[in-house]
Amino acid sequence: MRCDERFYPSVEDFRDSFFRDRDRILHSSSFRRLEYKTQVFINYVGDYFRTRLTHSLEVSQIARTISKQLGLNEALAEAVALAHDLGHTPFGHVGGDELDRLIKEKYSPFGFEHNFQSFRVVTKLEKRYKDFEGLNLTFATLEGILKHSYPYKKPFLSGWYEEVFELDKHPSLEAMVVDKADEIAYISADIDDGIKYSLISFDTIKKNELVAEIMQKAKDEGYEEGSNLFRYRFTSLLIAKMVVSLIEESKKRIPKSDRVLCKSLPASLDIPITYEKDMERSIKELKKILFQKLYRHPQILRKMHAGKECIKGLFNALSTEPRLMPDSFYERCEKEKSYRVAADFIAGMSDRYAMKLYRELYGYEL
Repeated sequence: MRCDERFYPSVEDFRDSFFRDRDRILHSSSFRRLEYKTQVFINYVGDYFRTRLTHSLEVSQIARTISKQLGLNEALAEAVALAHDLGHTPFGHVGGDELDRLIKEKYSPFGFEHNFQSFRVVTKLEKRYKDFEGLNLTFATLEGILKHSYPYKKPFLSGWYEEVFELDKHPSLEAMVVDKADEIAYISADIDDGIKYSLISFDTIKKNELVAEIMQKAKDEGYEEGSNLFRYRFTSLLIAKMVVSLIEESKKRIPKSDRVLCKSLPASLDIPITYEKDMERSIKELKKILFQKLYRHPQILRKMHAGKECIKGLFNALSTEPRLMPDSFYERCEKEKSYRVAADFIAGMSDRYAMKLYRELYGYEL
């Protein structure tokens, strides 16, 4: 398939195909629900924590900037970025991990995987047209949502998936850009949120060379450490530093061809969208610090434990008694496995709806 082709006929208008994809994603119910889905910090704990929605918007902005500088298709990168987290469950990665564990333990070895769930959202679960399911997005946008940066050989994908999406190949350069933009966005945002809510401090992370360099630059510009302005400036400088490194190194590595736009690349090739070596090393070290000091912070772990218990309770109830689900989901159980329908229903919930339903089913709050 050509990168701008769709599986179903579509009436064309004045918009580029990938801009139409972007607009369909923006107007979807699944995109709006991201406002109340956890990124790292559960939404109701603080009014200004990043959510899956704000994170997706930040990824989109960064991906557009990088794509423009590399001469890639900005609209495709934007569409993939806005849709890349649609399949995430409530309560962040811990919710998806728990749903995966429960399905594998009780029903199927294929479990739950959020990339494939995002793909299911835009190809099956969103209902916008009378003649087919899904949003009828272009091939390149679907491939980017499914594969991100790496070959996506999964045991639950075979047949036409392998043939159409070339699962043994890297995705398009635009999709690779989104994967790195995702990393840049969550590292900078998690540091900002973590420091703002006193879960970590600059003292915790400044042993990292990249952090120390950015802190010094902010001080040289006249920002006083400990102030909100210092934190804002640090976040901005950190994003810029990572983006510039990515652009400069990727320009050297992108295949010299007029046909690389939206094109899958052989898995034998090194990923061309990458940072300079020193930056890549510093980012890996910084991610380790954040994992140890922020993501494993007792306050975060307590909220995530509650989220995991909520997912477990909902799945056990809904998979064994499908009538507890809305009619549109219950009716699907006549043709589909009830556990998979329950997983779809749970994955589409916001954090607060999941907690509300848990309270209704079990009579108490977690």
